[in-house]
Amino acid sequence: KACAELEISDRTLRRWTNGGQVQPDQRPLVQRPGPANKLSPGERAAVLDVCNSTEFASLPPSQIVPKLADQGQYLASESSFYRILRADGQQHHRGRSKPPVRRKPPTSYKASAPREVWTWDITWMPGPVAGTFFYLYLIVDIFSRKIVGWEVYDRETSDLAAKLIRQAVLAEGCITRPLVLHADNGSPMKGATMKVTMEKLGIIASYSRPRVSNDNPFSEALFRTCKYRPNWPTKGFATKEDAQAWVKSFASWYNEEHLHSAIRFVTPNARHSGTDSATLA
Repeated sequence: KACAELEISDRTLRRWTNGGQVQPDQRPLVQRPGPANKLSPGERAAVLDVCNSTEFASLPPSQIVPKLADQGQYLASESSFYRILRADGQQHHRGRSKPPVRRKPPTSYKASAPREVWTWDITWMPGPVAGTFFYLYLIVDIFSRKIVGWEVYDRETSDLAAKLIRQAVLAEGCITRPLVLHADNGSPMKGATMKVTMEKLGIIASYSRPRVSNDNPFSEALFRTCKYRPNWPTKGFATKEDAQAWVKSFASWYNEEHLHSAIRFVTPNARHSGTDSATLA
């Protein structure tokens, strides 16, 4: 009688209750309950609050989740963070920087340990008056991504570059080991003083290919990170000393706190010293 009232056959009822349990509706358009592990509205709101907080507003989920884990907190997976931001209309490029462009790294040399391959470059830092600049010389180890040397000068010369390279080699203890130094084809990189200094230190020179603008991606990526930090003074630096103080603070943050996505979200210092293995174990 119940089957007749519901206008179904006895066979349908037996199929639904096969094995003593009510089987789920197999119709493709049926409305099904959400998964048991689906985040509640409160949990989704907590994720948005964290992403928009002062501490994490300038970071992507790929860096937020590891930082929360270091603090003993777990709100959701990285993919859930991205889904929640996308659903709320916040998963898009923000800030003053242009959308990232993937660049191929140089293939001539590869580093399997720290102090094997370095890359360096010079970028302009705006001065107090439009059209005036300070020059940031910066060296990075491509294995650990650590900033191994930097200085701010008021001009671009091969002599100043050679001085910085010498200081970095001494500080890192690279005199007795082979070291490759990659750079572009600018005059400070190929000046006579620079070449003589590299020869004396036993450094192997590597240069970008002619007319190839993206052959120094590690330095370019680091300059991008530097110039798009939230506290970068867009109106310029009043003095060279101000620029030096800012870069000193940035280098400390980058080496000691920044969880770098290219080295499995550990800090460059941890990667450089080998202590990252304990973190990743």
